[in-house]
Amino acid sequence: MLDSLTKRLSGVFAGLRRKGRLTESDVAEMLREVRVALLEADVNFQVAKQFVAGVKGKAVGEELYGSLNADQTLIRIVRDDLTELLGGTETRFHWSSAPPTIILMCGLQGSGKTTTTAKLAKWLLGQGKKPMLAACDLQRPAAVKQLEVLGEQVGVPVFAELGSDPVSVARKALDRCRYLMNDVLIVDTAGRLTIDEPLMQELESIKRALNPTEVLLVLDATTGQEAVNVAHAFHGRLETTGAIFTKLDGDTRGGAVLSVRAATGVPVRFIGLGEQTDALDVFYPDRMAQRILGMGDILGIIERAEIAIEKEDAEKLEGKLRQGHIDFNDMLSQIRTMRKMGPIQNLMKMIPGLATMVPEEALGAVNDKQVNRIEAIMLSMTPKERSNPDILNGSRRKRIASGSGTSVEEVNNLVKQLYEMRRGMKQFAKLEKRMKKHGRRR
Repeated sequence: MLDSLTKRLSGVFAGLRRKGRLTESDVAEMLREVRVALLEADVNFQVAKQFVAGVKGKAVGEELYGSLNADQTLIRIVRDDLTELLGGTETRFHWSSAPPTIILMCGLQGSGKTTTTAKLAKWLLGQGKKPMLAACDLQRPAAVKQLEVLGEQVGVPVFAELGSDPVSVARKALDRCRYLMNDVLIVDTAGRLTIDEPLMQELESIKRALNPTEVLLVLDATTGQEAVNVAHAFHGRLETTGAIFTKLDGDTRGGAVLSVRAATGVPVRFIGLGEQTDALDVFYPDRMAQRILGMGDILGIIERAEIAIEKEDAEKLEGKLRQGHIDFNDMLSQIRTMRKMGPIQNLMKMIPGLATMVPEEALGAVNDKQVNRIEAIMLSMTPKERSNPDILNGSRRKRIASGSGTSVEEVNNLVKQLYEMRRGMKQFAKLEKRMKKHGRRR
């Protein structure tokens, strides 16, 4: 998502840095390139036009021309305006003062609404809530069964009643939710076209019956600018409180994410980055702006790590790292922890500058399959070998390569990497001691 936009913008700003002092024509040329980059990323034409005009107006007021740090000032202006375009600040969840909080899910058929409903339930569980799902999609065959299976996967109860009408199911689900003392009810509704008047009226009837706190519109990012038109239509009928973009892990250009808030006023609340039930991220406009400009998302990495890593394990590993005593058991543990944080390529793109410095083909080469081979090598070792790599002689390495389906060269490279990591950690520990000693003397 938006990788091509990131690379284009990074190239534009790199060109500015090489120029040193900027002229008015330099800035005009940069803004033309930015507008082209936005349009290529499938950003709405009017939104792109207004964005460029806003940056140009602020650039004139900042007295850029002839300044030594003009490029930095310009990047700051673009970052701030991009953040504002995406919504400014994170839109917090609205909780009902009298539980349960009711969330009405809506969207076109095929947008991933039912899966997103389950993802949202899992996210709410992580927030300490007790959600319940209501299966009000009675149009699509097997939709109710799909929601029941997903509910079982995430550990959330599902209310369903076949042979009834969606409004009745919604009312009964609310009564059941109150009876079970669940504090959130998420209502999955049938996908519908905005021109399908009977189905749109049905959705309005469900809203009147439940009076939901949140009305979330699920949008398929692969539909491009059509997502903006869909958001307009649903917001006009239901006064949606937020949008959730799905399928952002695919080949979509992602420009609709930048367009919806500016074009409709509906804030993006979450983004879906995979099929798994935990592949739902809160949308932070400032972090997304920084990622688009190649500045990374360190806070996002930290948050994922806090979820994936147990505090005791982290402290134990820190002690080993300081002494340079790590072994293959530690490496294996870290790989498993990293998997909990999501696809490796997604994590790499969150590291500042990496997505723009490393070619796309190189990022693609570092994938889960490559990590699987490393993991297979370590799993082919005996517990004694993983704890004490010094005993890995030639015959042992040949056996490990055969058992893991890899080559002896790959085994040798992994052992070499471990020793290099140990050596680097020991050197860092010595340097840290010297710095502390020098600090005390002063």
